[in-house]
Amino acid sequence: MITAINPANGQAIGEYAEHTDAYVDAALTAAANAQKEWRKVPVEERVKLLISMARVLRAGKAKYAAMITAEMGKPIVESEGEIEKCAYNCDFYAEHAARYLADEAVPSNATESVVAFDPLGVVLAIMPWNYPFWQFFRFAAPAFAAGNGAILKHANNVPQCALAVEEIVREAGAPEGLFATLLIQPSKVAGLIADDRIAAVTLTGSTEVGAIVASQAGTALKKQVLELGGSDPFIVLADADLEQAATVAVKARYINVGQSCVNAKRFIVEDVIADRFVELFVEKVAELKIGDPTERDTNIGPMARENLMTGLHAQVEKTIAAGATLKAGGKPLEGEGFYYPATVLDHVTSDMVAFCEETFGPVAAIVRAKDADEAVRLANQTEFGLGSALWTTDMDRARKLARQIEAGAVFINGMVASDPRYPFGGIKRSGYGRELGVYGIREFVNIKTVWIGPAIAAAPTPKAPE
Repeated sequence: MITAINPANGQAIGEYAEHTDAYVDAALTAAANAQKEWRKVPVEERVKLLISMARVLRAGKAKYAAMITAEMGKPIVESEGEIEKCAYNCDFYAEHAARYLADEAVPSNATESVVAFDPLGVVLAIMPWNYPFWQFFRFAAPAFAAGNGAILKHANNVPQCALAVEEIVREAGAPEGLFATLLIQPSKVAGLIADDRIAAVTLTGSTEVGAIVASQAGTALKKQVLELGGSDPFIVLADADLEQAATVAVKARYINVGQSCVNAKRFIVEDVIADRFVELFVEKVAELKIGDPTERDTNIGPMARENLMTGLHAQVEKTIAAGATLKAGGKPLEGEGFYYPATVLDHVTSDMVAFCEETFGPVAAIVRAKDADEAVRLANQTEFGLGSALWTTDMDRARKLARQIEAGAVFINGMVASDPRYPFGGIKRSGYGRELGVYGIREFVNIKTVWIGPAIAAAPTPKAPE
């Protein structure tokens, strides 16, 4: 059985039977068969499914948001925002997919040669719990529009959300079998990856799991997109608007209870303004409300699982023992549920745990740099390379420094966020490949050269003898 636990109180809220091997086999066959027909449907018709998915998502927003909050503890207002973002992503690809997938003419001596974008087949999506709807629809909208089918292996602590995703796609009118959710244990994933009915794999998850999936998919010679961990730097230079930077920094760290790959985690601040930034940051952290995630004014809900909370606390304790200064929070709340307060660690250095490791929870590490060059060096001193933020009022310098930061994205005077208009993904141990934008929809396609030479005139048909 797969059990869902409400992290707000630690109580079980549902048990779900695992799918049998026979069920999995039938789902794979159905998806492969359905995709063979789906790929023949013109993209202008396929995107009607996306429009319908957006409609279903919005109509059920309250219900689906409540599922998210119940299973992984996201504050309800953020859960509602997640559902709306899924719908927006579907609308975006419904509008742009035909243009993104249109044949591209290639100038040559041949006539009308093109690059075409054909679907790959059925894609296995291995998805995490922290954005249980968004992570799937971020992938699925462009994948369906491109003519692919999909199989979802979701995190086992959000089974209700996983089944709801399947319900949404079905209600939206997807062809029978094109998509299925599988409730299975992680040990079954290797078999799915190796199965000939799976054409490619996409994973959002930890770096450790990403390495395993990459090895398995590589052995099977199958395309992968990996969006993995992150330790995003949030650089604040001396000429930044500190009030605005501190306001955005708090949101960037503590949204989703700090449980996101692209949460800002290391706040690298120039020495001359560090004390003032820390003062502002701590003041704004004190305004955050921790508590029941179903209440609309809650900012910090419970962490998704107890082991995540205890692991985060161990990182905090090690960092303090190494010499960091605790400015706020610092230990789990007493009582039921997996609550960890918004925590601020100052004077963190590059040899401390909170700098070297990803802190997947509501803990901010403040690092002091003597100047902009050292700030960029510290930002790059990590195995990760997902997102980054840079705060300064000097735009010429900002553009130059942005090119020096080793990350998949640099947000200048803003908070890192995924947006269907822009490609999303990382470098180094944050993974490879891209989601979203034109590059995302082209990840799971066969980029095919169609060379067309000049037509050869047919020989004249001989006349019959008179």
